[in-house]
Amino acid sequence: MALLKTPAALKPAGCTYPLDDEPARLHALRSTGLLDSAPDPAFDELVSWACDHFQVPIALVSLLDADRQWFKARRGLATQETPRDHAFCRFTIQQSLPMVVEDAANDPRFRDNPLVLGSPHIRFYAGAPIINRHGLALGSVCVIDTVPRSFGIVDRMVLAQLTVTALVAIEKRQC
Repeated sequence: MALLKTPAALKPAGCTYPLDDEPARLHALRSTGLLDSAPDPAFDELVSWACDHFQVPIALVSLLDADRQWFKARRGLATQETPRDHAFCRFTIQQSLPMVVEDAANDPRFRDNPLVLGSPHIRFYAGAPIINRHGLALGSVCVIDTVPRSFGIVDRMVLAQLTVTALVAIEKRQC
């Protein structure tokens, strides 16, 4: 899978994308036409590549709607969606850099989460926000494991680059 350069229109690394304009974010997400859409090879290839590259059992392209997290593409997970209040990605879309949780069982934000305590038994999570050209986070590309692990700076950079690939696929669908 060829990785693309980050568009200049994206905000600088380290800045925060607050959810104070949630209506605009939801409008941008819904206008993509991705929610509840059929599988798309571009997204399916992206999650397959992510699983293989990071050697994790689960990879997702996750879209955060008002009350749910819906998976445009998934590998290693049977379910198509989860409640938004269970989604690790709800935290990921609030920042510009990848979010890494090396051991969810020891993280106070997630240790009581049903997705940690039960299936799929998340212990490791790394996600990067898919931010459109208007600075609105549509969702994330994330990788998940059932065992704790570390995730270095190069891994974070590769994961962030995958969100650019996802954004290009989104924009091609809208043309």
